[in-house]
Amino acid sequence: MEVNSTFYRLASRDAVARWVQQTPDGFVFTLKASRFLTHMKRLTDMAQGVERFYERIEPIVHSPKLGPVLWQLPESFKRDDDRLAAALAALPPGRHAFELRHPSWFAEPVYDLLRAHDAALAIGDDPRRPWIDDVVITAGWTFLRFHYGQTGERGDYAEAELRAWATRVAQLGRSVDVYAYFNNDWEAFAPANASRMLELLGSAPYASSRPGPG
Repeated sequence: MEVNSTFYRLASRDAVARWVQQTPDGFVFTLKASRFLTHMKRLTDMAQGVERFYERIEPIVHSPKLGPVLWQLPESFKRDDDRLAAALAALPPGRHAFELRHPSWFAEPVYDLLRAHDAALAIGDDPRRPWIDDVVITAGWTFLRFHYGQTGERGDYAEAELRAWATRVAQLGRSVDVYAYFNNDWEAFAPANASRMLELLGSAPYASSRPGPG
């Protein structure tokens, strides 16, 4: 499950503890990093903010249920290799995925920086950002976010799109862990799209390939 609330406000430790307690074995959470760090500080002066973020999510950090932390940068944030390198060096151990939205980021030197820290390039499937197309592997795992179906209506994913992506996810899953989330939730398409993806993959909800509502 991808948790977006942590993007907007610091989590409550008690709430995070309940997430751990109330979910079944094998359940995995992706937590979205605070927009204070990604959109306001823009990956600068990270130390105090990262410490506060991780202090609040500590109950899940010390459980087996924490998956990647997602760092979604704003579309106006242009490529800055030095800033990305400093941020990567400052992050705690664990899996980190970076959703880079400005087209300037999509270059081999950036991929090399991510590879050096085993951080994933998050692929956000969205026709409004056509430069984010190929699934580039920069870690021993990968991260897919299904934002907006291209041939369905109002952001819904059409059957043909789901089948095509299921084939790609299955191929990726043979060599790396795949975290895949639908977040086209403004008309509640995400749960149905994710359920259909699981049917096509023939996998359990918490297997290595993890499509799920975002």
